[in-house]
Amino acid sequence: MNKTNKGGPALDRRRFLKQTAGVVGGSALLSSLPLSWAMASGRPETTSAKLGFIALTDAAPLFVAVEKGFFAAHGMTDVEVLKQSSWGTTRDNLVLGSQRNGIDGAHILTPMPYLIASGAMTPNNVPVPMSILARLNLNGQCISVGREHADLEVRLDTAEFAQAIAAKRAGGEAVNAAMTFPGGTHDMWIRYWMAAGGLDPNRDISTIVVPPAQMVANMRVGSMETFCVCEPWNQQLINQGIGYTANTTGELWNDHPEKAFAMRSDYVEAHPNATRALLMAIMEAQMWCEDPANHEEMAQICSRRRWIHAPYADLIDRIQGNFDYGTGLVIEDHPQRMRYWEHQASYPFKSHDLWFLTENQRWGYLPQDFDSRALIERVNREDLWREAAAALGVDAADIPDSTSRGVETFFDGKTFDPEDPQAYLDSLAIKRLA
Repeated sequence: MNKTNKGGPALDRRRFLKQTAGVVGGSALLSSLPLSWAMASGRPETTSAKLGFIALTDAAPLFVAVEKGFFAAHGMTDVEVLKQSSWGTTRDNLVLGSQRNGIDGAHILTPMPYLIASGAMTPNNVPVPMSILARLNLNGQCISVGREHADLEVRLDTAEFAQAIAAKRAGGEAVNAAMTFPGGTHDMWIRYWMAAGGLDPNRDISTIVVPPAQMVANMRVGSMETFCVCEPWNQQLINQGIGYTANTTGELWNDHPEKAFAMRSDYVEAHPNATRALLMAIMEAQMWCEDPANHEEMAQICSRRRWIHAPYADLIDRIQGNFDYGTGLVIEDHPQRMRYWEHQASYPFKSHDLWFLTENQRWGYLPQDFDSRALIERVNREDLWREAAAALGVDAADIPDSTSRGVETFFDGKTFDPEDPQAYLDSLAIKRLA
């Protein structure tokens, strides 16, 4: 698959030592040298970066890059990987930047860099230039339903679920569906799933925002009927007897893009070598996370207080690809398990970003005349990903020939052709266009 040594950095040790010879004291020496020297030498202009994450298993490449020494191996010895309380906090800290006690980059919902760069989801709608450097994973999110609806055994079809929701609402009760950030991936998955079965997420149910780590607690007290989030919170819901998994989102769209690694563009522009070093470290961590031989250790790493701080038992099964839906349905070695590297998981296809922006137009977060392609050209830095892949010696099979993955097909038979996103929008019966 690639030239990675199992459990260790892909770079040959002697080549790495030769590249970093003379870097004594790390940041102390680097900070004393001119930027032009750093650029010419290929050494990082800085050894530091502040990166945010949310406590989810698709942030594992950042945890692993710290714990297994990938950042340090590429000369980034002072990287801080900092837990954020919500996606809104992640956004706010990216807007601030590290110079104002915020962060330089983050594990992030793929649409968020676009919503930040466009000003659609920032204070006073002020745009903050962002750069997507890699995708962190494919698949791996889930839609869960409360045990109140256990008799329905909801899966992909929401028709019966919609009837139950309508009856409950007619009785004067509040009915909510929770996601993690307006216009984010979880918002898109749960809206698509509900709308495909005729349940309008704007009229038939209230779509609310709840931080990932608070999903289970809110379901326990009856705050919502359903939610969409990453692990370990769906498995924890089952382990605590509060609800069950309706579907894993790869069943809605096989090998769908999910989280991204993104940074403020001013960091990328000021520190091109450091950016490449961060990207290479994260790509190597993705390769490590993909290897089944590492999954038990990966679950142990994720369970630690500084990272997800959840029981190992809530993490291990789905990291290994084994899904007990909590309804009697069990699928081992799930074909739609989370991917970190295989299936070109790390490469940020521009066509996927276009789908997310088109969906944001569908639900009124972006105007219909929004120039999605122009923004993608500014935000998506797949060129830097390719440079990092070349430096790592990544196999050609893992490097796409095109920035488009082509026509995508969803569970309800709808198709998205990136050459004609308007046709996709026109085909959708339920939407709220701005």
